[in-house]
Amino acid sequence: MKRVLLAFIAIAASALGQAEPYSFSRAQSFLNTYCKACHTGKSAVGGFRVEAVAEEATLGAEPRKWTSLLRRVHNSEMPPKNAPAPELDEREAFTNWIESALRAQVCAAGVAPGPSPLRRLNRDEYTATIQDLFDLHVDFSGLLPVEGAGGEGFDNAAETLFLSPLHSEKYMEAAKLAVEFASKEYKSRERILVAKPGPGVAPEAAARKILEVLLPRAFRRPVAEADIAPYVALYQSARREGQEHEPAVFFALRGVLVSPFFLYRTEPPNTTGADRPLDSYSLASRISYFIWGSMPDEFLFDIAAKGKLHDAEVIRQVVPRMLRNDRAEVFARRFIEQWLHTRDLSGDKAPDAKLFPEYATDEELRGDIRLQPVYFLRELFSKNHSVLNLIDSTHTIGTSNLEKLWDVKLPLNANQRKQPHWVELPPNSNRGGLLGMPAVHAVSSYPYRTSPVLRGAWILETLLGTPPPPPPPDVPALEEAHAGQTPKSLRERLEQHRANPVCASCHSRIDGLGFALENYDVIGRWRAQEGGKPLDTTGELADGTKFEGPAGLKKLLLDRKELFLRNFTSKMLGYALGRGLTVRDSCTVDQIVDKLKGKDYRIQTLIEEIVLSVPFRYQALAPAIPAAAAKEKPKS
Repeated sequence: MKRVLLAFIAIAASALGQAEPYSFSRAQSFLNTYCKACHTGKSAVGGFRVEAVAEEATLGAEPRKWTSLLRRVHNSEMPPKNAPAPELDEREAFTNWIESALRAQVCAAGVAPGPSPLRRLNRDEYTATIQDLFDLHVDFSGLLPVEGAGGEGFDNAAETLFLSPLHSEKYMEAAKLAVEFASKEYKSRERILVAKPGPGVAPEAAARKILEVLLPRAFRRPVAEADIAPYVALYQSARREGQEHEPAVFFALRGVLVSPFFLYRTEPPNTTGADRPLDSYSLASRISYFIWGSMPDEFLFDIAAKGKLHDAEVIRQVVPRMLRNDRAEVFARRFIEQWLHTRDLSGDKAPDAKLFPEYATDEELRGDIRLQPVYFLRELFSKNHSVLNLIDSTHTIGTSNLEKLWDVKLPLNANQRKQPHWVELPPNSNRGGLLGMPAVHAVSSYPYRTSPVLRGAWILETLLGTPPPPPPPDVPALEEAHAGQTPKSLRERLEQHRANPVCASCHSRIDGLGFALENYDVIGRWRAQEGGKPLDTTGELADGTKFEGPAGLKKLLLDRKELFLRNFTSKMLGYALGRGLTVRDSCTVDQIVDKLKGKDYRIQTLIEEIVLSVPFRYQALAPAIPAAAAKEKPKS
């Protein structure tokens, strides 16, 4: 814990490096100084009383109260405007201490599974599952509503995967279209119509056989007669209305594709009285939807049927196999585009078309820029490279379009120039790792110019998981250049902006990180000047650590890699679990990071340890129904 806190201090350039260790009594002094006036006694604002967290034991007994307190103080929601407020360093010291103290409390009690809420397949998962179920190569995800981000920032989080009336309508339309395509596609028909009416085989018997074979795959588990009967009834209903055998079968399949057992990743409730290992079929689905974003294949189903998925050695063989499979590309794309926010390049973060016409008019270049980090992560998965390649690497994904944009010669032969390939970078190219990629440069800029502030904040939030607090209200805008004025570099304008004490405290933590990337323009081209003046790409942390340019920044991050590893592991674990992480999940993150260090930071180790972790493999006790609710009789 101490190393993590020190890493945060160094990267965020906090002044705590020279301060005495924080303590519970110091936290209470903070609360009494800035919170007690409004949050005490029966009339406490918002129902929160500082007395409720006045004892050290409340860190273990009331973690939600402390977590809420941490969030509101970090986001500058408290103290309220016009009330006495702490300096940023004091605010950060308080929130960092809460985070560290909470983790120490919950980890002392051991790792626990955590919640496993019911979750709907999102639109990508729904489409991929139908494609794999029917061997169908049609993408109809565009018919379904776009999912919002939840949990750790991903669209597979259970918190956002509710089922609205609009969703119901759209899933019905998608199911109808999918079945129409499947009924006409030869390979799909062969997979579905495994039994046909013939001598001694009645049409209904053939339909039942089809459902007996298909439903276990569709529901991702063995099925009983009670599961099959409703869909046989749909077949019978269609036949009574005059439909022939095959149309009636496909009508029943439409019902399968909107069944809760297909649409949701259901797991048997745990009513054993204690945490327990997840059943094999549910675990197979967790693994498959994590790594492939779709249903388990026949091999994974077979291992589940043999009850071997809780064997660690089996997992260590299964995970690399799955990561080498082409379907893992979907995993790389969905994770990297949401983690880095590069999905936004197709929307309001796209570079300005007039200022950067080469990006706007060249569809191939746009595709290469967006897909470079995706294919880079894909290569790390398949080749089992170190996670630290994401910070800096001797290799990258190259194409002729990127070679031209960068003005860097890449070792691409004539047959490779248009397709993305894993290539070795020439020395001092400044193109290794994520920070050398145009997609990152674009998404951390304004559409019309670069921004050291945006880039510094992007590094703190996205790479390190230490977002700066939101700016205070009424912050003056950065002065832009006007006609007739002596040109000023962006750095000079920011220095003038930082002269305002209200702005200086935060910008001193952010801007230096962003200045180190100023050699890259909005679309990632290298430049040595800005506004007719040489670029100054130096930065300095509050502890006196100095660095310069992309190479210096990457060295800084590698020297303090603990924070990056924890953040990347947290993001990957949140994506795997499909929910927001709890304080107790941080104990699992600690364990995984320790294992990662012992295995030379190999990325397959990260995925294996997530799959082997308690929150992933175990199921918490189902929450009890309140006695009052259990006794309540349904109203007529």
